[in-house]
Parts: sequence; structure tokens; C-alpha cells
Amino acid sequence: MVKIRDIELGDFPLLLAPMEDVSDPPFRALCKRHGADLMFTEFISSEGLIRDAAKSVMKLDIYEYERPIGIQIFGAEIESMKQAAEIIEQTNPDILDINFGCPVKKVACKGAGAGILQDIPKMVMLTDAIVKSTKLPVTVKTRLGWDDQSKHIVEVAERLQDVGIEALSIHGRTRKQMYKGEADWTLIGDVKNNPRMRIPIFGNGDIDTPEKAVEYKNTYGVDGIMIGRASIGNPWIFDQIKHYVRTGEHLPKPDLRAKAEAAIEHLQMSVKWKGEVLGVAEMKRHYTNYFKGIEHFKETRMKLVTSFDLNEILETLEAIRENAGNFKLITD
Repeated sequence: MVKIRDIELGDFPLLLAPMEDVSDPPFRALCKRHGADLMFTEFISSEGLIRDAAKSVMKLDIYEYERPIGIQIFGAEIESMKQAAEIIEQTNPDILDINFGCPVKKVACKGAGAGILQDIPKMVMLTDAIVKSTKLPVTVKTRLGWDDQSKHIVEVAERLQDVGIEALSIHGRTRKQMYKGEADWTLIGDVKNNPRMRIPIFGNGDIDTPEKAVEYKNTYGVDGIMIGRASIGNPWIFDQIKHYVRTGEHLPKPDLRAKAEAAIEHLQMSVKWKGEVLGVAEMKRHYTNYFKGIEHFKETRMKLVTSFDLNEILETLEAIRENAGNFKLITD
């Protein structure tokens, strides 16, 4: 049984990665239903939170059915991060997660996210301060290093454990790689198999099939897997991996009708939570993934991604659902 403090996550937990403008409550609801064992909010700016910025505060919304749920923060200033941790504690999540992995320029170049990988002593000092400032279990998500010359993750993992983090998720790329190339899990395995490590180690990067999940589980010995981009438009991936781990067999893939129903529900929840304008706009990134690999679908897809009229989009999605048998999948 994998545990973070007293939170039981099962024998091989699957985690939903924190993804900006993706891992919101509507999407998390679908992932939870389809087997995610632990989920995290979108990352929240510590500076935005202590300034009471509306977008940051909104991301604190968590619901009982999501538990266990972690709230993730990022920032480069120790005092701001401590204040943010105090605000988050009042929201009563199960876990406080620190983002030391976001590679985007506007975050990393301010010394936050993956930017702090250029200053490991500060990374350790900041983590220590947060662990001491909250009663919540503190976890960290990070990368192998800043670039190929600074892959110090084995040492970093030890130092973070020494100051009190209770689990570590590692994305198998450097900041310089962004999301390009193949994730290197070798060092993730080295962290997990380091005899000094006592906390759960979760691997992240490129897991997009049940077969790959089992292969990486067996090869690198990680305690669980964090899934990010492969879940977008595909919340079923958690159940699919779990079933394959348990039985060695594949669950039937969702048919087009099931995908259309999920997209409709996702859109309706998104509009309810964010309002119509934002809810409609931020759903657009999901449609391409929900409806990937369908023959003669271009015109229908264009309607979904170009329209900002909620009723028109719902009508299009309902037409897909009702006529699902007339479409042909051209890829698996």
C-alpha cells in the first residue's frame, strides 16, 4: 500500500498531473470517475494568492468527492510561499504540493517552477520553510534538472526528503527540453532505487498506453505514475491502465458516443464553474483530443473549435452523439 502520511493510495496509484487550464474541477471530476487515485489542482501563484487575485483564489475550489486532492503552488519568494501555504491550509486539502517543474518562460525565468533548479540550495531552503509552516503533508513535483549538465535529481531528492517532503513526482525531462524529445526515466529509477529514499516516488512523462505504464512500473520500480497530457480528452486512461496492470488485458475503448457524452458533460461543468465565455473558450483544447482519428471529421471539428456560441457547440456535440455510428475511426 502506497501512503502519503496517513493517506492510502492503493498498491500502484495513478495521479492526475497539475496542468494549467486543464486540471480544473470539471476535468478532475471526469478523471476521478474513471480511476484517478490522487489529483492536483492547476498550479497557483503564491504571489497571486496573497494578493487575493481572482484567478488564483478560484483555483482553490476543491470538492469532497475529489479527495484525496492536493493543491499545488509555485513561487520564488520564501515569505510569499509561506503565506500562500497558510491560506491553502484553511481550504483543507489533503496535500500541499510545490511546483518545481513548470518550464514555461514566464514562470521559470522568475526563479519559480523549474527555474529554481538553477539554485538547489534555495530550492531546499524554500521547501524546508514550507514544511515547517504547515500541518499538511508537503509533496514536490520537479524535473531531472535545468539542462543536461545539471541532472542532480538523485541528490536533490535526498535533500528534499531530509527537510520533510512526503512524496516526490519527477518528470523525466530537463527544463531545457520543455516537452520535447523522449522522457528519460533512468534517473527516476535511480531515485526510487536509492536505498536512502523512504518516501513514495512517482514517475511522470510519456505514459500514454497501459503497456507503457506496466513496462515502466516493472523497469524502474516507481511507486506510481503521474499522467498529464495523455489524459486530455481521455479521462478513461486511468481505468484502462489499472485494468491492464491487474489483468494483463485491455478494457474496451470508449466508443464515439461515450466520448461525445463526456465532452458534453465536460462543457456543461466547465460553463457552470467558469461562466459561459471562459468555459466555452477553455474547452476548445479538449475537443481535438476527445475526437482524435475520425474519418471525414474536419468540418465538425472546425465547428467545435471556432464557435463561441454555447448552444451551437452543444448541438454539434449532440449530433456527434446521435450519429456516432456514422463516423469511422481511422486510428486506434
